[in-house]
Amino acid sequence: MMTDNDILKIAMEQSAMDAGCDWKDFLKSENVAVTSKVHPQARKYLTLPFVCNLISYGNNVVASVDDKYRPAVLSYLNKFQAAHCFETPNLHVLDDCFEKDGYRVCFMAEYFLPKLDLLRENPCQYPLKLLESRDFCDLYLPKWQNALCEKRKQLDVLGVGAYDGDVLVGLAGASADCDGMWQIGVDVLPPYRRRGIAAALTSKLAIEILKRGKVPFYCAAWSNLPSVGNALACGFRPAWVELTVKEKTFVDAMNAE
Repeated sequence: MMTDNDILKIAMEQSAMDAGCDWKDFLKSENVAVTSKVHPQARKYLTLPFVCNLISYGNNVVASVDDKYRPAVLSYLNKFQAAHCFETPNLHVLDDCFEKDGYRVCFMAEYFLPKLDLLRENPCQYPLKLLESRDFCDLYLPKWQNALCEKRKQLDVLGVGAYDGDVLVGLAGASADCDGMWQIGVDVLPPYRRRGIAAALTSKLAIEILKRGKVPFYCAAWSNLPSVGNALACGFRPAWVELTVKEKTFVDAMNAE
């Protein structure tokens, strides 16, 4: 049976494969910069190699970068405290460094892992049903876009649905983003929100993932308070943060959508 320490180590090992570093680099007090490269066991949705990706488990910052930017990124990391490297106004310094070459800071996210002594099935006033990938065929719709990903259907492996009669009103899905960790996403129809459905779906799915020997993880923007609140209500706690630099054309396209 896994412990909290086992879960954290698995997450660090996965982050190390994503970044191209050693998992123990996340435990160091000094910042680390490594050359980003393709890894066959990296999370399947990542576009590698990175121009720049910052990861922190709270001790330091590990930067996975194109060698061209290693000196500038290390200078940035060593100028500010680790937590401040992921927020403005300090973040403008990093963004300015990349903007002249056609890149911008793009993704910023907080990742959560379960604390086993806090994880339990939350109650729900609606019946819950465990779903397999074969049950998702007709569910790739905008209203379930956080729970399922149409672009990567092959990764959607497990789910839990909440039903009001025959109507699906909430859905949590697990994506097998890497060998040892499955990511949870959840959607609840607007009229059914604030009734604890998201927490019931998320907590049940997390437990089912653990039963299968995988680590559930949850991602949210720090400013998405409902999503962060859901993670906390289910027994998840913040584990690491990431920041990714992407091409300016990519950022502009996202802003135009």
